[in-house]
Amino acid sequence: MAPGVAPRRAGLTSAEAQIEGRHPVLEALRAGRPLRKLLVARGSATDRAMRHLVGEARARGVPVQEVDQAVLARHAQTRSPQGVIAYAAAHRTVEISDILGRANARSEAPFLLLLDGVLDPGNLGAIIRSADAAGVHGVVIPRHRAVGLTPTVAASSAGAVEHVPVAVVPNLASAIEYLKREGIWVTGADQAARDPLYAVELIPPLALVLGGEGRGLSRLVRDRCDRLVRIPMHGATASLNVSVAAGVLLFEVRRHMAARGR
Repeated sequence: MAPGVAPRRAGLTSAEAQIEGRHPVLEALRAGRPLRKLLVARGSATDRAMRHLVGEARARGVPVQEVDQAVLARHAQTRSPQGVIAYAAAHRTVEISDILGRANARSEAPFLLLLDGVLDPGNLGAIIRSADAAGVHGVVIPRHRAVGLTPTVAASSAGAVEHVPVAVVPNLASAIEYLKREGIWVTGADQAARDPLYAVELIPPLALVLGGEGRGLSRLVRDRCDRLVRIPMHGATASLNVSVAAGVLLFEVRRHMAARGR
């Protein structure tokens, strides 16, 4: 493990995390994540979906407490907890080597997504959801000047955060150098790039790198990429939201993989 690439062992993002919303809580239960208790809005268990969720929780021995809607709203950290809040151990982060090990265990070439300073939790959640849908082995985010795995991120991911390993590193540029030494081709998305996305072949082993809202890739990160590509724009808009750009890039990789029979 190269210095500055990843923590020496997996860590916690906080002492305890809240998971809010029916689908994120259900996905946490299905993923086997330890939950300390559920707060459920009084009377909501008459709803079929909520009855199913509460049944899943009780089957796993998770205490369920009914509270007034006002109490639930007071505890909520997101705008719409959808009548349920779960309290769990915080999301455990992994090392980059764990992500590579996940790919190896599946006999697949590594496919990673690196994010250079995404600040909006809604964007990060949507990106993780797209990463899960595209079969990414893991996401890498920097420890500083970026959003972490907050309750809003979990809610925005619609439960995908329970299935996609996330590595938090102190230095993204060093992480890229580590991946390159491991034989992974690193491609950054930059609207100033010479090559359009569709002019290059994107096949794992591959790490895609996207910049944060507004500023894009930092200079150090951009300089360490093996190549840069841009998404062609055909209207007046100069660029896409980072979560939309992530979806375009990730599924372009899947298209290339399908063409190769992977």
